[in-house]
Formats: sequence, C-alpha cells, structure tokens
Amino acid sequence: MASVSLINVCKSFDNVSNTVNNVSLEIADGEFCVFVGPSGCGKSTLLRMIAGLETITTGELRIGGKRVNDLAPSERDVAMVFQNYALYPHLSVAKNMGFGLRLAGVAKEEISKRVNGIAGMLQIERLLERKPKALSGGQRQRVAIGRALVREPEVFLFDEPLSNLDAALRTQTRVEIAKLHREYARASTIYVTHDQVEAMTLADKIVLLHSGAEVETFGSVAQIGAPIELYERPNSLFVAGFLGSPKMNFLAATVTAIAPDHVDVRTTDGHALTALVAPDALKVGDRVQFGIRPEHIEAGTAGAAHVFTREVQWVERLGESTYAYLRGDTHAPLIARLSASSQVQTGEQLALYAPPAKAHLFDSNGRALERLAV
Repeated sequence: MASVSLINVCKSFDNVSNTVNNVSLEIADGEFCVFVGPSGCGKSTLLRMIAGLETITTGELRIGGKRVNDLAPSERDVAMVFQNYALYPHLSVAKNMGFGLRLAGVAKEEISKRVNGIAGMLQIERLLERKPKALSGGQRQRVAIGRALVREPEVFLFDEPLSNLDAALRTQTRVEIAKLHREYARASTIYVTHDQVEAMTLADKIVLLHSGAEVETFGSVAQIGAPIELYERPNSLFVAGFLGSPKMNFLAATVTAIAPDHVDVRTTDGHALTALVAPDALKVGDRVQFGIRPEHIEAGTAGAAHVFTREVQWVERLGESTYAYLRGDTHAPLIARLSASSQVQTGEQLALYAPPAKAHLFDSNGRALERLAV
C-alpha cells in the first residue's frame, strides 16, 4: 500500500488554462477516495495525471512518499480500470488479465496462479478462455477489474467504471468493488464518478470538484471530507446543492433576527423560518438562502412556527415514500419526501414544517454558516 499526495497540482492545456487548479490533498494508505463533480470539472484529468497519462503543468505528485511527476506510468506502480474496459479483442480473458504481468516479465506459473486466483474471487473462472466479444458488459467490467487486481499495485485508479452498465448491474458491481477493497485489495484506491450515490456509498473520503468559472476563482476543490461530513455540513451552496438525491431545497430569504445560536429569516413569500446556525458576520436585512433537504421536511399546519406553504405541482408515489414537487422560487421545484401513505394531490396548497435543527443557511456569497445542530 502507498499514500498519494498532491501538492498545488495544476493542469493547463494549450487553449484552456487551469483545467485543474491548485489541488492539494492527502490520500492515506488503504483509503478509498472518490473524485466527484459535474461534467467538465477535471476529475478524469486529475486521475490521468496520477496515472501518468497526462503531464502535470505545475505542482507535485508523490506516491508512497516518492515524487513521481517525471516517472512513466509503468514506473508508478498503479493500475487503472478504464470507463470503456480497454480489453484486447483478440486475446482470451485469461490473456487479457495476465497481459501486464507478461510485459513485466513475471513467470508463467506465477501469472497463471494470480489469474486463476483473481478469476475465482470475481466468479469469472468459466470465462477465462472466452474472447471479450462473447462477454456481457458486466463480465467485461469484471475482467478489467481483474486485470488491475492481478498486478497487485500500490494504488488502484478507477475512471467511471460503472457508467456503461445498466442500473441493476451498476448497483451489484458497486457493492463488489467496495467488498474487494475492504476484504482483498486494501490498496489505496482513487475512484472517479459523476454519480453521487457511488461517491456516498464507496468513499472513505470524497473530493468534490468545482467546474466552470469557480475553478479559476476558488480552485478546483470545493470540499474534502467523509461522505457524511459533506452531506451534513456542506461548506457552500454548491456543495449542498450537489450532494443529495433529490438535492437540497433552497428558499430565498432575508434575515429578520439574530441570536448567538440561531438566525430567523423571512422568505420572499412571507414565511418565518429559523436555522440553528452561528450568525458569524450576518446582519439583519441581509439576503440569504435557507436550505432544507427533502427528507427533513415534515407535514405542518399552516400558520404555525417554522412552516411554509407551497402549491403542489406534481406527485410521485414510489411505494416506500411519496415525493411532492412544489412551486419553487425559480424554475427548479421544491421537493418534499413524505410518507408512503400521504394523500397529497396536485394543485393543493401544502403546509410543510422545516425543523430549525435540520436547516442550513448560506450567505450572499454562497458560504455556509456553521450549523449548531445535526
């Protein structure tokens, strides 16, 4: 196992400056780190720089404490699983899995031993003599993962490995990857995805990346931390709006009162709400965004404290719960997750309670105020 350190890493292309801007982070031995963010945020570029497939414009990359900026990919002791599997169509599964070992000069007996062992663990022993064209998408993905595992590298790199699979197979393979990491590999793992469910369920550490103009202004990294930390204590409006499915609801509001342990606000349509946050530099009259997640909203009574009322525009009944889509401040609706037995109907005015202990507040710059309750 080996740690991975990135120190002020930047990447610029000829016509685009700072595709990746000022990334500094530490990935510990055996840690499962997920890079996540919107399309175009540079997460795959960052992974490819670690692999040695892209040069680093400025900054330093260390693997196992050793500077590797100028080392070839084959000298970094990393193994990468690509989005498109990258299997050799003319080789059998067994030869695909053992290809890297043969290039490294490993003895045939050792190659056979490793390939058979990993094939057994991945339950693809019966496929070893087949060619990739005879495999399903899920089987091809297992072969690609097996090819990385047999190398026994210090660091595993995954570049959106599940994006080509259907929903059911994606869930199954996600569980298998987590099990492999925790029960077998234990090597440091860096995993790129745009799917926040994968990020939340797989990661020991999430690195959420900015995109667009925010990269130039704030750097590529929006927030780093454990999944539950980013979920419960997002440091910005961007992080809060990205993590969560459905995402957090935001209501435009104005500060009406400030106390050491809470802030009172009034929404644009006149509802009084409260968030248990440290007020920091807020002043009465400041414009803010009040945030509340769909699963934290409860049925309320119109006119009661901490209740807002909105028109229901659409209802989804999923069996285990009911989602009510309500009129929002912008084109995006507000969403409330209600009980499965809820009889809410399209067109009605729905009163919803926003518990102050579950609320978030963001200042006019999109910065989160510190929550005093979780």
